Amino acid sequence: MTPEDLRPRRSLRGWLANPWAETRFLWVIGIVYVLWSFVPVVEAVLFSFNKGRSITQWEGFSLRWYVWDPTGSVLHNPGLQHAIIQSIKLASLTVLIAVPLGVAFAIALHHWVSVPSKSANFLMLFSFVTPELILAVALFLLFLNALRFIGLGTEAQVIGLVVLMLAYSVVIVRARLLSLGRSYEEAAMDLGASPVGALRRVLLPLLSPAIFASAAIVFAAAIDNFVISSQLSSGAGDQTVPIMIYSAARRGPLPSLNALATLTLSASMLLIGIAVWGYRRGTRGERKTARTAIPLV
Repeated sequence: MTPEDLRPRRSLRGWLANPWAETRFLWVIGIVYVLWSFVPVVEAVLFSFNKGRSITQWEGFSLRWYVWDPTGSVLHNPGLQHAIIQSIKLASLTVLIAVPLGVAFAIALHHWVSVPSKSANFLMLFSFVTPELILAVALFLLFLNALRFIGLGTEAQVIGLVVLMLAYSVVIVRARLLSLGRSYEEAAMDLGASPVGALRRVLLPLLSPAIFASAAIVFAAAIDNFVISSQLSSGAGDQTVPIMIYSAARRGPLPSLNALATLTLSASMLLIGIAVWGYRRGTRGERKTARTAIPLV
């Protein structure tokens, strides 16, 4: 008798009725979801390398819409270049403002344990859970009526993106703070460091992986943002890459826009990968310690 014969035979009815068995259809749903999400993206990326102008009929591989076309390529089209510069400028300014504010907010919420701190935490997360379109319309009315001295344009876009992206850095840094606890700061102060010295010499270096990851994620999210940037835009002078892609797609999609979208997608994926790599590299020693630690009984 073989080992296979000794295993209990399961009927189809019992296989379907056991809710604690191995997953049966979850992997199918996962594959369908991935295909549904990525097939249109893969098609757009593929036709960005198309030799001709068609975005439905393949005519051969070429880098025409990236560098070779004298008027329509990303390298030679001033409108596309301006959109790229505007997107990078907005994303960079958002990182420079939102990440330091988010780090300070996260540290304050970590040390400030009271009823008002819960209200502050809720207000911080309000932009995170509020639909982006509602937030964009509210900011549009604010800049159009109450804050007319700012008005619509690049300044309004930066403020709107900071409001939206602040919660990302707070959540990432607070997660890091919760994993660290307060023992490092308390040990530093027991050894004679002031609270500011413990923050500067101990806590901030320990938070550097989370700060780096939040900066990369905020940059990637801001450079791809459409709703806030579009609602607070004043015209063609502050159009970003997503705005230009959306506007041109309604008139008629072009291969150069596929190339522009491919560059933006590649930059975002690269930044997310760098964020994950940097965070894992920065916390590698802690994970090894956690795996090798012997629990006390």
